[in-house]
Amino acid sequence: MHVTRFDEAPAYEAPNHFDMRCLRLQGKEAGPSTQMWMGMSQLLPGGHTTLDGSPIEKLYLVLEGRLTVVGELDDQREEHELGPYDSCRFAPGEKRQLVNRTNRPALVVLVMANAPPA
Repeated sequence: MHVTRFDEAPAYEAPNHFDMRCLRLQGKEAGPSTQMWMGMSQLLPGGHTTLDGSPIEKLYLVLEGRLTVVGELDDQREEHELGPYDSCRFAPGEKRQLVNRTNRPALVVLVMANAPPA
């Protein structure tokens, strides 16, 4: 068993993330994990990511606030607003964007596989 206390979760910087604070809860620098890692991000009002793709499937769970998620796959664009306890999945290769269009912070959990060794 590996426990990460929230107060000790390491911060990390993610490329193309703006007005966001990201913490690693499990995996990578937060502790051992062979298959996946989990992070949590706080998006300030106006906080967002760019619309980018990834070869790795991603799962998001909104804990607090409201968050707009945008997906694009095969030139088909989809957009939804998520609230507390709503979740979404982005498929491998699907472009995804997170946007906080409200005046309150949003808190979201991310779970994704570890990248395959290079």
